Amino acid sequence: MVTAGTTPASADVDEALAEFQGQLNLMFARARTLWRESAARVDPELQATGYKLLTFVARSGGTNAHQLADSFEMDKSVVSRQVRMLEDLGLLESRPDEHDGRLRVLTATPKACAALAEVRADHAERMRAAMIELNPGEIEIASKVFRVLAEA
Repeated sequence: MVTAGTTPASADVDEALAEFQGQLNLMFARARTLWRESAARVDPELQATGYKLLTFVARSGGTNAHQLADSFEMDKSVVSRQVRMLEDLGLLESRPDEHDGRLRVLTATPKACAALAEVRADHAERMRAAMIELNPGEIEIASKVFRVLAEA
């Protein structure tokens, strides 16, 4: 629909952007579901928030609660509760930071790493199956779109 002050080309762009935003909303909803399902596979008591923090810790090889709070823009009390739960579930270990004794370095346990590797393998297979019809150039374009959005 073209209204006063818009051209047919800008109306097409607006329509395409609206469709893209709708698809992003669906993808984010699916991601939230996938985080909940993945958390339950790691441990039935694990919450999606804890799963996201655990995957970050495992990928980083070690971090602290302050870095988690900053990276996820979460309140430190929320991170602290999640870290405590992850420790109670045997998924996270903490030790004193050798450079700053006031901080604790958080690392994923072998149990967590094994469970996360299994979940990641399943995710990779699902992604490959979902994107099988795309060629490498189309996948590169999709990656560029997500990079641009992440930097916006």
